[in-house]
Order: sequence, then structure tokens, then C-alpha cells
Amino acid sequence: MFNLEKKVAIITGAGSGIGKAIALLFAKQGAIVYILDFNGQAATDVESLIRTEGGQAHGVGCDVSDPAMVNGVVQDIVAKNGAIHILINNAGVAHIGTAESTNAADFDRLLSVNVKGTYHCLQAALPSMKTAGGVILNMASVASSVGIPDRFAYSMTKGAVTGMTLSVAKDYLSYKIRCNCISPARVHTPFVDGFIAKNYPGKEKEMFEKLSQTQPVGRMAEPEEVAFLALYLCSDEASFITGCDYPIDGGFIKLNN
Repeated sequence: MFNLEKKVAIITGAGSGIGKAIALLFAKQGAIVYILDFNGQAATDVESLIRTEGGQAHGVGCDVSDPAMVNGVVQDIVAKNGAIHILINNAGVAHIGTAESTNAADFDRLLSVNVKGTYHCLQAALPSMKTAGGVILNMASVASSVGIPDRFAYSMTKGAVTGMTLSVAKDYLSYKIRCNCISPARVHTPFVDGFIAKNYPGKEKEMFEKLSQTQPVGRMAEPEEVAFLALYLCSDEASFITGCDYPIDGGFIKLNN
């Protein structure tokens, strides 16, 4: 089950955190994994780790907010492999702020990476995927479904990702392309540790515990838990699923009263 043998998979933001966990798992299942990350060295490090374990991987430095760079990378992947079977739009950035406190530069930065980055990857990959079909998985967030304090711009971008997921799922049914999204609650990644250290200096332990307890199960998710859901949704076992948003949230959406 969940065999991805010889499937070509592009995973953005895969140099660390959730994207890295997905890349490692997909490679173990036989996929030829392309690790795209703004940090080219991080992408190369994940490639080396996968190759050490006998998998097939290629680390590529890529800024998803740059359409020319994305097109060049995707065209190169298609030229070398003939097709793209899986696209996972995972790259993203976060921000703390309300509608008043979010400045224009930060708003544009989140829009460029979280929304336009997803759009650029979709535009670049879909022409190839239309030939043989495939799976697209976008990374949304519980912030697209519920109100979270001080996450104005971030919530806006993840709501857009959910909307794009539904639109692509509808538009590409006839091409046998499935498109879904995952909405995690808080996941314990190096990004989260850095985010807490930057925004709550001196209160790291207190804030980590506070953020962990916002999930009814009492902890954050591990990246590998999100990766297992991604594997299912990108496998042939999920061939009847498209146009869906899957919360993986420890009860955050339904059980928080």
C-alpha cells in the first residue's frame, strides 16, 4: 500500500519541518523527490540524507515567489523525467498582526510566498500534469477555517490556498488531476521554535506550552504525522478523494469551545 515507485514528486519548502518530513517519507515509498527550498543548502542537505538511505532525491534552491525561477526549475524537472506526478505546495511564511498592525510590506511578503508562490507552482506544473494526470496537495491551515488572534495576513493567505484548492480540483477533473489541501494546527518544527524565540524572547518555554495546550489533545503535531496524511492523499489509495480540506489539528476546530 501507498507505493509511490517511480512517481516524480515536487515538494516546496522541503528543506525543513513538514516539507522535509514529507520528502523523507515519499522517498522511502519509492518516489523521485525534488526538494525545492528558498534555502538551497537546506534542500541539498535533505537530498543527501535521502540518498544516504537509498532514496532518489534532488535538492534545488528555489524562491517560489519568483515565477521565472519556478518555471525554469519545473521545466528542467519535466525535461529530465518526462512528467510530474505529484506537486505539494508546502512553502510558506507566517506573521503576527491584526489588520491595523500588519504593515504593507509584511502583507505583500505573505501574499508573495503563500498565495502567489502556490499559484506560480500550479501554473508551471499543470501543463505537464494534464498529460498523464496526477495529484496536487496544498498546505492550508486551521487559520483558514477559524478565527485566530493576531493572524490577519496569515489567515488571509491560507484562506486563499483553500479556495485555490477547490478551484483546481473542479477545473482539472477531466484531466484526472486530483487536488486537496491539508490544514494543520500547530506543528512542532524548527520554524516554530525560531518563531517563538523571535517574537517571545525570554518566554520561550512558557509560550511553547501555551501554544501546545491550544490543541485539545494537549500537544503540537509532529511533522511526520502530517507527512503520513500527505502520503495517503497522494497515493492511489486516495483515488476517490478530490476537492477536500483535511484538518489535522488535535481537535482544534471542532473541540475548542
